[in-house]
Amino acid sequence: MWTFTASFQQCPTSSIPFIAISSPSYSSSSYSRLCSKPSTLICTAVQSQVETLTGTTHGRISDRTEIRFGLPSKGRMATDTLDLLKDCQLSVKQVNPRQYVANIPQLSALEVWFQRPKDIVRKLLSGDLDLGIVGLDTASEYGQGSEDLIVVHEALEYGDCRLSLAIPKYGIFENINSIRDLAQMPQWTEEKPLRVATGFTYLGPKFLKENGLEHVSFSTADGALEAAPAMGIADAILDLVSSGITLKENNLKEIEGGVVLESQAVLLASRKSLLQRKGALDTTHEILERLEAHLRAVGQFTVTANIRGSSAQEVAERVLSQPSLSGLQGPTVSPVFCKRDGKVVADYYAIVICVPKNFLYKSVQQLRAIGGSGVLVSPLTYIFDEETPRWNNLLKELGL
Repeated sequence: MWTFTASFQQCPTSSIPFIAISSPSYSSSSYSRLCSKPSTLICTAVQSQVETLTGTTHGRISDRTEIRFGLPSKGRMATDTLDLLKDCQLSVKQVNPRQYVANIPQLSALEVWFQRPKDIVRKLLSGDLDLGIVGLDTASEYGQGSEDLIVVHEALEYGDCRLSLAIPKYGIFENINSIRDLAQMPQWTEEKPLRVATGFTYLGPKFLKENGLEHVSFSTADGALEAAPAMGIADAILDLVSSGITLKENNLKEIEGGVVLESQAVLLASRKSLLQRKGALDTTHEILERLEAHLRAVGQFTVTANIRGSSAQEVAERVLSQPSLSGLQGPTVSPVFCKRDGKVVADYYAIVICVPKNFLYKSVQQLRAIGGSGVLVSPLTYIFDEETPRWNNLLKELGL
Protein backbone atom coordinates (compact mmCIF):
# COMPACT_ATOMS: atom_id res chain seq x y z
CA MET A 1 0.00 0.00 0.00
CA TRP A 2 1.18 3.51 -0.71
CA THR A 3 -0.10 7.04 -0.30
CA PHE A 4 0.35 9.83 -2.77
CA THR A 5 -0.08 13.49 -3.46
CA ALA A 6 0.15 14.91 -6.97
CA SER A 7 1.06 18.35 -8.27
CA PHE A 8 1.69 19.86 -11.69
CA GLN A 9 5.17 21.35 -12.12
CA GLN A 10 7.18 22.99 -14.91
CA CYS A 11 10.32 21.40 -16.26
CA PRO A 12 13.09 24.06 -16.38
CA THR A 13 14.31 22.96 -19.81
CA SER A 14 10.90 22.49 -21.43
CA SER A 15 7.55 24.23 -21.72
CA ILE A 16 5.79 20.94 -21.07
CA PRO A 17 4.34 20.51 -17.55
CA PHE A 18 4.74 17.21 -15.76
CA ILE A 19 3.15 15.47 -12.81
CA ALA A 20 5.43 15.07 -9.80
CA ILE A 21 4.53 12.23 -7.43
CA SER A 22 5.96 12.89 -4.00
CA SER A 23 7.51 10.08 -1.98
CA PRO A 24 10.02 9.80 0.89
CA SER A 25 12.96 9.51 -1.53
CA TYR A 26 12.05 12.13 -4.13
CA SER A 27 10.94 15.72 -3.84
CA SER A 28 9.98 18.41 -6.33
CA SER A 29 13.36 20.08 -5.78
CA SER A 30 15.07 16.81 -6.71
CA TYR A 31 13.20 16.82 -10.02
CA SER A 32 14.21 20.45 -10.59
CA ARG A 33 17.88 19.72 -9.94
CA LEU A 34 17.77 16.72 -12.25
CA CYS A 35 16.07 18.69 -15.02
CA SER A 36 18.49 21.60 -14.65
CA LYS A 37 21.47 19.42 -15.56
CA PRO A 38 22.93 19.75 -19.07
CA SER A 39 21.42 16.42 -19.98
CA THR A 40 17.70 16.80 -20.66
CA LEU A 41 16.92 13.12 -20.76
CA ILE A 42 14.47 13.29 -17.87
CA CYS A 43 12.57 16.28 -19.27
CA THR A 44 12.54 14.66 -22.71
CA ALA A 45 11.12 11.47 -21.24
CA VAL A 46 8.46 13.41 -19.36
CA GLN A 47 7.59 15.39 -22.49
CA SER A 48 7.29 12.14 -24.44
CA GLN A 49 4.94 10.71 -21.80
CA VAL A 50 2.74 13.79 -21.87
CA GLU A 51 2.59 13.66 -25.67
CA THR A 52 1.67 9.98 -25.53
CA LEU A 53 -1.15 10.66 -23.09
CA THR A 54 -2.52 13.65 -24.96
CA GLY A 55 -1.99 12.37 -28.49
CA THR A 56 0.06 15.39 -29.56
CA THR A 57 3.02 13.52 -31.04
CA HIS A 58 3.96 15.32 -34.29
CA GLY A 59 0.71 17.31 -33.91
CA ARG A 60 -1.13 15.02 -36.36
CA ILE A 61 -2.50 11.54 -36.76
CA SER A 62 -0.25 8.72 -37.98
CA ASP A 63 -0.23 7.69 -41.65
CA ARG A 64 -1.28 4.05 -41.19
CA THR A 65 -4.17 2.99 -43.43
CA GLU A 66 -5.88 0.38 -41.24
CA ILE A 67 -8.46 1.32 -38.60
CA ARG A 68 -7.68 -0.08 -35.16
CA PHE A 69 -10.40 -1.24 -32.76
CA GLY A 70 -9.34 -1.90 -29.15
CA LEU A 71 -11.22 -4.61 -27.22
CA PRO A 72 -10.72 -5.85 -23.63
CA SER A 73 -8.31 -8.76 -23.57
CA LYS A 74 -9.44 -10.65 -20.47
CA GLY A 75 -12.27 -11.23 -18.05
CA ARG A 76 -16.04 -10.93 -18.17
CA MET A 77 -15.88 -7.64 -20.06
CA ALA A 78 -13.90 -9.34 -22.85
CA THR A 79 -16.35 -12.24 -23.12
CA ASP A 80 -19.43 -10.01 -23.12
CA THR A 81 -17.89 -7.71 -25.73
CA LEU A 82 -17.19 -10.56 -28.12
CA ASP A 83 -20.70 -11.93 -27.56
CA LEU A 84 -22.27 -8.57 -28.35
CA LEU A 85 -20.26 -8.16 -31.55
CA LYS A 86 -21.20 -11.70 -32.59
CA ASP A 87 -24.87 -10.90 -32.05
CA CYS A 88 -24.38 -7.92 -34.38
CA GLN A 89 -22.91 -10.19 -37.08
CA LEU A 90 -19.44 -8.80 -36.34
CA SER A 91 -17.71 -11.92 -35.07
CA VAL A 92 -14.05 -11.43 -34.22
CA LYS A 93 -11.77 -13.95 -35.93
CA GLN A 94 -8.62 -14.72 -33.95
CA VAL A 95 -6.30 -17.24 -35.59
CA ASN A 96 -4.31 -17.82 -32.41
CA PRO A 97 -5.74 -17.07 -28.93
CA ARG A 98 -2.26 -15.93 -27.86
CA GLN A 99 -2.16 -13.23 -30.51
CA TYR A 100 -3.21 -9.68 -29.68
CA VAL A 101 -4.35 -8.86 -33.22
CA ALA A 102 -7.50 -10.18 -34.90
CA ASN A 103 -10.01 -9.13 -37.55
CA ILE A 104 -13.71 -8.83 -38.28
CA PRO A 105 -14.35 -10.21 -41.80
CA GLN A 106 -17.34 -7.91 -42.39
CA LEU A 107 -15.11 -4.86 -41.82
CA SER A 108 -12.11 -5.46 -44.07
CA ALA A 109 -10.28 -2.23 -43.22
CA LEU A 110 -10.48 -2.89 -39.46
CA GLU A 111 -7.91 -4.46 -37.17
CA VAL A 112 -8.92 -5.68 -33.70
CA TRP A 113 -6.36 -5.18 -30.94
CA PHE A 114 -6.84 -6.92 -27.59
CA GLN A 115 -5.64 -4.66 -24.78
CA ARG A 116 -6.18 -3.94 -21.11
CA PRO A 117 -9.11 -1.50 -20.76
CA LYS A 118 -6.97 1.32 -19.37
CA ASP A 119 -4.50 0.86 -22.22
CA ILE A 120 -7.34 1.12 -24.74
CA VAL A 121 -8.15 4.58 -23.40
CA ARG A 122 -4.51 5.65 -23.34
CA LYS A 123 -3.95 4.44 -26.90
CA LEU A 124 -7.06 6.19 -28.14
CA LEU A 125 -5.59 9.40 -26.75
CA SER A 126 -2.15 8.72 -28.23
CA GLY A 127 -3.60 7.87 -31.66
CA ASP A 128 -2.51 4.23 -31.60
CA LEU A 129 -6.16 3.13 -31.61
CA ASP A 130 -9.16 4.68 -33.36
CA LEU A 131 -12.09 2.94 -31.66
CA GLY A 132 -12.49 0.99 -28.45
CA ILE A 133 -14.91 -0.59 -26.01
CA VAL A 134 -14.35 -0.18 -22.26
CA GLY A 135 -16.37 0.59 -19.14
CA LEU A 136 -17.41 4.21 -18.63
CA ASP A 137 -15.50 4.18 -15.32
CA THR A 138 -12.26 3.34 -17.14
CA ALA A 139 -12.94 5.91 -19.86
CA SER A 140 -13.56 8.60 -17.25
CA GLU A 141 -10.58 7.73 -15.06
CA TYR A 142 -7.96 7.49 -17.79
CA GLY A 143 -9.54 9.86 -20.28
CA GLN A 144 -9.62 12.61 -17.64
CA GLY A 145 -12.03 14.77 -19.60
CA SER A 146 -9.98 14.87 -22.81
CA GLU A 147 -11.89 16.46 -25.68
CA ASP A 148 -10.29 13.99 -28.09
CA LEU A 149 -12.16 11.09 -26.47
CA ILE A 150 -15.73 10.78 -27.75
CA VAL A 151 -18.37 8.44 -26.32
CA VAL A 152 -20.10 7.18 -29.47
CA HIS A 153 -22.50 4.79 -27.69
CA GLU A 154 -22.96 5.24 -23.94
CA ALA A 155 -25.15 2.21 -23.15
CA LEU A 156 -24.04 -1.17 -24.51
CA GLU A 157 -26.04 -2.82 -21.71
CA TYR A 158 -23.42 -4.97 -20.02
CA GLY A 159 -20.66 -4.44 -17.48
CA ASP A 160 -23.08 -2.59 -15.20
CA CYS A 161 -21.60 -1.25 -11.97
CA ARG A 162 -21.19 2.01 -10.08
CA LEU A 163 -18.18 3.81 -8.67
CA SER A 164 -19.19 4.51 -5.10
CA LEU A 165 -17.85 5.73 -1.77
CA ALA A 166 -18.31 3.31 1.13
CA ILE A 167 -17.69 3.78 4.85
CA PRO A 168 -17.94 1.48 7.91
CA LYS A 169 -21.33 0.90 9.51
CA TYR A 170 -19.81 1.18 12.97
CA GLY A 171 -17.83 3.58 15.17
CA ILE A 172 -17.76 7.27 14.27
CA PHE A 173 -19.54 6.49 10.98
CA GLU A 174 -22.55 4.76 12.52
CA ASN A 175 -24.85 7.78 12.05
CA ILE A 176 -23.22 9.09 8.86
CA ASN A 177 -25.61 8.45 5.99
CA SER A 178 -24.70 11.00 3.30
CA ILE A 179 -21.70 12.63 1.66
CA ARG A 180 -22.82 15.89 3.27
CA ASP A 181 -22.72 14.30 6.74
CA LEU A 182 -19.24 12.98 6.00
CA ALA A 183 -17.98 16.39 4.88
CA GLN A 184 -19.31 18.05 8.03
CA MET A 185 -17.57 15.70 10.46
CA PRO A 186 -15.14 17.73 12.62
CA GLN A 187 -12.59 14.90 12.75
CA TRP A 188 -11.05 15.70 9.36
CA THR A 189 -8.24 18.21 9.57
CA GLU A 190 -5.03 18.93 7.69
CA GLU A 191 -3.12 16.94 10.31
CA LYS A 192 -5.66 14.11 10.37
CA PRO A 193 -7.38 13.85 6.98
CA LEU A 194 -10.01 11.37 5.89
CA ARG A 195 -8.10 8.37 4.56
CA VAL A 196 -9.59 6.90 1.38
CA ALA A 197 -8.35 3.73 -0.33
CA THR A 198 -9.04 3.70 -4.06
CA GLY A 199 -7.63 2.79 -7.42
CA PHE A 200 -9.32 5.81 -8.99
CA THR A 201 -6.67 8.44 -8.44
CA TYR A 202 -8.24 10.98 -10.82
CA LEU A 203 -11.97 10.58 -10.21
CA GLY A 204 -11.59 10.08 -6.44
CA PRO A 205 -9.87 13.37 -5.52
CA LYS A 206 -12.00 15.28 -8.03
CA PHE A 207 -15.27 13.92 -6.65
CA LEU A 208 -14.50 14.45 -2.97
CA LYS A 209 -13.22 17.97 -3.54
CA GLU A 210 -16.40 18.83 -5.43
CA ASN A 211 -18.41 17.54 -2.47
CA GLY A 212 -16.71 19.72 0.13
CA LEU A 213 -14.15 17.28 1.54
CA GLU A 214 -10.94 19.30 1.65
CA HIS A 215 -8.84 17.29 4.07
CA VAL A 216 -8.42 13.91 2.39
CA SER A 217 -5.49 11.60 1.76
CA PHE A 218 -5.63 8.80 -0.77
CA SER A 219 -3.95 5.42 -0.88
CA THR A 220 -3.95 2.42 -3.14
CA ALA A 221 -3.63 -1.15 -1.96
CA ASP A 222 -3.13 -4.54 -3.56
CA GLY A 223 -6.05 -6.90 -3.21
CA ALA A 224 -9.56 -6.20 -1.99
CA LEU A 225 -10.07 -2.63 -0.82
CA GLU A 226 -12.99 -3.72 1.37
CA ALA A 227 -10.53 -4.97 4.00
CA ALA A 228 -8.75 -1.60 4.37
CA PRO A 229 -11.12 0.01 6.95
CA ALA A 230 -11.20 -3.12 9.13
CA MET A 231 -7.39 -3.25 9.06
CA GLY A 232 -7.21 0.37 10.16
CA ILE A 233 -5.31 1.56 7.09
CA ALA A 234 -8.22 3.56 5.64
CA ASP A 235 -11.39 5.26 6.85
CA ALA A 236 -13.31 4.76 3.61
CA ILE A 237 -12.99 3.18 0.18
CA LEU A 238 -13.94 4.37 -3.29
CA ASP A 239 -14.44 1.39 -5.56
CA LEU A 240 -16.67 -0.28 -8.13
CA VAL A 241 -19.84 -1.85 -6.76
CA SER A 242 -22.17 -4.27 -8.52
CA SER A 243 -24.59 -5.93 -6.10
CA GLY A 244 -23.23 -4.42 -2.88
CA ILE A 245 -23.08 -7.84 -1.20
CA THR A 246 -19.29 -7.69 -0.68
CA LEU A 247 -19.63 -4.33 1.06
CA LYS A 248 -22.30 -5.66 3.43
CA GLU A 249 -20.25 -8.74 4.24
CA ASN A 250 -17.38 -6.45 5.25
CA ASN A 251 -19.60 -4.15 7.38
CA LEU A 252 -19.40 -1.29 4.90
CA LYS A 253 -22.22 0.89 3.58
CA GLU A 254 -22.80 3.20 0.66
CA ILE A 255 -24.08 6.67 1.49
CA GLU A 256 -26.45 9.13 -0.12
CA GLY A 257 -24.69 11.23 -2.74
CA GLY A 258 -21.67 8.96 -2.65
CA VAL A 259 -21.98 7.54 -6.17
CA VAL A 260 -19.34 9.06 -8.45
CA LEU A 261 -20.83 7.57 -11.63
CA GLU A 262 -22.97 4.76 -12.98
CA SER A 263 -20.94 2.67 -15.38
CA GLN A 264 -21.48 0.18 -18.18
CA ALA A 265 -19.67 -0.71 -21.40
CA VAL A 266 -19.35 2.15 -23.90
CA LEU A 267 -18.07 2.57 -27.46
CA LEU A 268 -15.30 5.19 -27.65
CA ALA A 269 -13.60 6.91 -30.56
CA SER A 270 -10.71 9.27 -31.11
CA ARG A 271 -11.93 12.62 -32.40
CA LYS A 272 -8.76 13.05 -34.50
CA SER A 273 -9.23 9.61 -36.06
CA LEU A 274 -12.84 10.23 -37.01
CA LEU A 275 -11.95 13.54 -38.61
CA GLN A 276 -8.64 12.64 -40.23
CA ARG A 277 -8.31 8.89 -40.82
CA LYS A 278 -9.79 7.72 -44.10
CA GLY A 279 -12.67 5.32 -43.60
CA ALA A 280 -12.82 5.69 -39.80
CA LEU A 281 -16.08 7.62 -39.79
CA ASP A 282 -17.81 5.22 -42.21
CA THR A 283 -16.65 2.21 -40.19
CA THR A 284 -17.87 3.82 -36.98
CA HIS A 285 -21.25 4.46 -38.64
CA GLU A 286 -21.64 0.80 -39.56
CA ILE A 287 -20.61 -0.46 -36.13
CA LEU A 288 -22.93 2.03 -34.44
CA GLU A 289 -25.90 1.11 -36.64
CA ARG A 290 -25.41 -2.60 -36.02
CA LEU A 291 -25.12 -2.05 -32.27
CA GLU A 292 -28.18 0.19 -32.06
CA ALA A 293 -30.33 -2.07 -34.25
CA HIS A 294 -29.47 -5.14 -32.18
CA LEU A 295 -29.75 -3.50 -28.75
CA ARG A 296 -33.09 -1.97 -29.65
CA ALA A 297 -34.38 -5.41 -30.65
CA VAL A 298 -33.25 -7.14 -27.44
CA GLY A 299 -36.33 -8.20 -25.49
CA GLN A 300 -38.71 -7.40 -28.36
CA PHE A 301 -40.98 -9.93 -30.12
CA THR A 302 -42.88 -9.93 -33.38
CA VAL A 303 -46.48 -11.04 -32.80
CA THR A 304 -48.66 -12.10 -35.74
CA ALA A 305 -52.33 -13.00 -35.44
CA ASN A 306 -55.42 -13.47 -37.63
CA ILE A 307 -58.57 -11.49 -36.84
CA ARG A 308 -61.95 -11.74 -38.58
CA GLY A 309 -63.19 -8.37 -39.77
CA SER A 310 -65.07 -6.42 -42.41
CA SER A 311 -62.15 -4.19 -43.42
CA ALA A 312 -58.56 -3.35 -42.58
CA GLN A 313 -59.73 -0.06 -41.07
CA GLU A 314 -62.21 -1.78 -38.75
CA VAL A 315 -59.61 -4.34 -37.60
CA ALA A 316 -57.03 -1.59 -36.99
CA GLU A 317 -59.49 0.31 -34.82
CA ARG A 318 -60.09 -2.80 -32.70
CA VAL A 319 -56.37 -3.45 -32.34
CA LEU A 320 -55.57 0.14 -31.37
CA SER A 321 -58.30 0.08 -28.72
CA GLN A 322 -56.02 -2.22 -26.68
CA PRO A 323 -53.15 -0.42 -24.84
CA SER A 324 -50.51 -3.11 -25.43
CA LEU A 325 -51.05 -3.60 -29.17
CA SER A 326 -49.82 -0.35 -30.68
CA GLY A 327 -46.40 -1.73 -31.71
CA LEU A 328 -43.52 0.57 -32.69
CA GLN A 329 -45.55 2.92 -34.90
CA GLY A 330 -48.86 1.05 -35.09
CA PRO A 331 -50.04 -2.36 -36.30
CA THR A 332 -49.57 -3.66 -39.81
CA VAL A 333 -52.92 -4.94 -41.11
CA SER A 334 -53.20 -6.96 -44.31
CA PRO A 335 -55.90 -9.20 -45.79
CA VAL A 336 -55.71 -12.97 -45.55
CA PHE A 337 -57.11 -14.51 -48.73
CA CYS A 338 -58.83 -17.86 -48.89
CA LYS A 339 -60.97 -19.67 -51.48
CA ARG A 340 -64.61 -20.27 -50.60
CA ASP A 341 -67.24 -21.62 -52.98
CA GLY A 342 -64.86 -21.13 -55.84
CA LYS A 343 -64.26 -17.46 -54.99
CA VAL A 344 -61.27 -15.73 -53.42
CA VAL A 345 -62.41 -13.82 -50.36
CA ALA A 346 -60.77 -12.00 -47.45
CA ASP A 347 -62.72 -12.61 -44.26
CA TYR A 348 -59.65 -12.43 -42.05
CA TYR A 349 -56.90 -9.89 -41.62
CA ALA A 350 -53.40 -10.57 -40.38
CA ILE A 351 -51.94 -8.11 -37.94
CA VAL A 352 -48.24 -7.75 -37.14
CA ILE A 353 -47.01 -5.83 -34.10
CA CYS A 354 -43.80 -5.49 -32.09
CA VAL A 355 -44.22 -6.25 -28.39
CA PRO A 356 -41.75 -5.91 -25.46
CA LYS A 357 -41.05 -9.12 -23.58
CA ASN A 358 -42.64 -7.84 -20.38
CA PHE A 359 -45.98 -7.28 -22.17
CA LEU A 360 -45.94 -10.40 -24.33
CA TYR A 361 -48.52 -12.53 -22.51
CA LYS A 362 -50.75 -9.52 -21.81
CA SER A 363 -50.68 -8.67 -25.50
CA VAL A 364 -51.68 -12.22 -26.45
CA GLN A 365 -54.63 -11.98 -24.03
CA GLN A 366 -55.72 -8.66 -25.55
CA LEU A 367 -55.49 -10.12 -29.06
CA ARG A 368 -57.73 -13.00 -28.05
CA ALA A 369 -60.17 -10.54 -26.49
CA ILE A 370 -60.71 -8.83 -29.86
CA GLY A 371 -61.03 -12.07 -31.81
CA GLY A 372 -57.40 -12.91 -32.56
CA SER A 373 -56.40 -16.49 -33.33
CA GLY A 374 -53.41 -18.38 -34.66
CA VAL A 375 -51.05 -16.13 -32.71
CA LEU A 376 -47.40 -16.54 -33.75
CA VAL A 377 -44.51 -15.14 -31.70
CA SER A 378 -40.86 -14.83 -32.76
CA PRO A 379 -37.94 -12.88 -31.26
CA LEU A 380 -36.55 -9.87 -33.10
CA THR A 381 -32.89 -9.64 -34.04
CA TYR A 382 -32.63 -6.08 -35.36
CA ILE A 383 -34.71 -2.93 -35.47
CA PHE A 384 -33.19 -0.39 -37.85
CA ASP A 385 -34.36 3.21 -37.62
CA GLU A 386 -34.37 5.58 -40.58
CA GLU A 387 -31.22 6.99 -38.97
CA THR A 388 -29.82 6.34 -35.53
CA PRO A 389 -30.04 9.38 -33.22
CA ARG A 390 -26.57 8.64 -31.87
CA TRP A 391 -25.12 9.02 -35.36
CA ASN A 392 -26.66 12.46 -35.69
CA ASN A 393 -25.31 13.35 -32.25
CA LEU A 394 -21.85 12.19 -33.28
CA LEU A 395 -21.87 14.33 -36.43
CA LYS A 396 -22.95 17.31 -34.36
CA GLU A 397 -20.14 16.63 -31.85
CA LEU A 398 -17.65 16.55 -34.72
CA GLY A 399 -19.04 19.72 -36.27
CA LEU A 400 -20.05 17.89 -39.47
